[in-house]
Amino acid sequence: MHPEVRQNAPGICPICGMELILEKRPEQHGHSQTRSLSWGQIFVILFTFAFVFLSFIDLFGYSPLHVLPALSLSSTMFWDTLWALVLGFGISAVVQALVPRAQVSRLLPDASPRSLAIACGLGTASSSCSYAATAIARSLIRKGADFTSAIAFEFASTNLVVELGIILWVLIGWQFTLAEFLGGFVMIAILTFLFKLFLTPRMVADAKAQADKNMQGVMEGHAAMDMSLKESGSLWKKLFSRKGFTAVSEFFYMDVYSVWKDLAAGFLISGALGAWVPHSFWQSFFLVGKSPLTSALWGAFVGPIVSMLSFVCSIGNVPLAAVLWQGGISFAGVISFIFADLLIIPILNIYRKYYGLKMAAFLFITSYIAMALAGLAIQYIFTLLNLIPLRHVAFFTQDISFNYTTVLNVIFLTLAATFLVRFIKSGGVRMLKLM
Repeated sequence: MHPEVRQNAPGICPICGMELILEKRPEQHGHSQTRSLSWGQIFVILFTFAFVFLSFIDLFGYSPLHVLPALSLSSTMFWDTLWALVLGFGISAVVQALVPRAQVSRLLPDASPRSLAIACGLGTASSSCSYAATAIARSLIRKGADFTSAIAFEFASTNLVVELGIILWVLIGWQFTLAEFLGGFVMIAILTFLFKLFLTPRMVADAKAQADKNMQGVMEGHAAMDMSLKESGSLWKKLFSRKGFTAVSEFFYMDVYSVWKDLAAGFLISGALGAWVPHSFWQSFFLVGKSPLTSALWGAFVGPIVSMLSFVCSIGNVPLAAVLWQGGISFAGVISFIFADLLIIPILNIYRKYYGLKMAAFLFITSYIAMALAGLAIQYIFTLLNLIPLRHVAFFTQDISFNYTTVLNVIFLTLAATFLVRFIKSGGVRMLKLM
């Protein structure tokens, strides 16, 4: 929490809007309350450091990566997308700082087209972290938001965000960015239709009763915090003020912190699959050579299953999508795969905690159908418009070198460092411990 905030009783933080609790000092318990890292967290930290280190030394030709093809491919993908990641997180942080999340539940009283449009708009301005999105949606439901609109907000938070589109553009082409955004609206429309047909008031009531038990998931602190600017004045004035810069830096590193493990896992798994799995396997698995209808249907319905088994969510599954596209999966399969970040097994377990087993199963079935059908719809629309791109991914053939990517990385890493200085000075590190 923000160290400058001090009061003697519980209340609301005037900076981020999170509920304040009385501080428990270590001496009250006779031991330190520092939290240790799990082995999984240590593993991801080490590999994330390896990505950065090996990317830089490979730039000068001293890296032994030629004997490590998987890590070489992973580090190349990371290097090529580093500037885009910083840009995407930066734009998202600016939007979140300018668009207050407070009172969102009052804007989603029902499942009308107006409420659903607001849910999509607010979701686009929210975090790209799948865990944070599910926590925020549960919070909205507990505060009185309509269940369908809250779930629409959750899906928009992970599939209609800027950073996702930028990374897709860099790795596999602008066509996938366009398809992702158009398909996101199609998917939410299909999901809403399925809810209208099969979601009963009794199921919603049971889910809300379970939600009120306040069982903990992941990124609960992220869902509770809102550092958006409340002051009056023009957008530019608020944004370039001291408070504005602080809010942007805090949102920036909150989002980075919430997805960095998924990003690291995504690059690692993508590098391993791209380097070690024979091309013939992908050709066979994705039914390359069969009829266009067969490969499209298979790709659309197998894509979400592959995503579930990968355990990677948020924008971390974009490198995996690039590997699958290069391997031969259909255009529909890539889109449905990216949509399925909300169907990975840890998220399904969180659904069970939040809403009960019956609602978790309902969300899984309806979401899966909506994702697959949306992928198919987008493929056929793009086929008619002749927008399906060639099956080529640049990072499979390019090595790290001194080029425009290097210049962009230096520029945006400098920006990220500037945010980091402000984030640390504003007490952001203590805030992360509450997430």
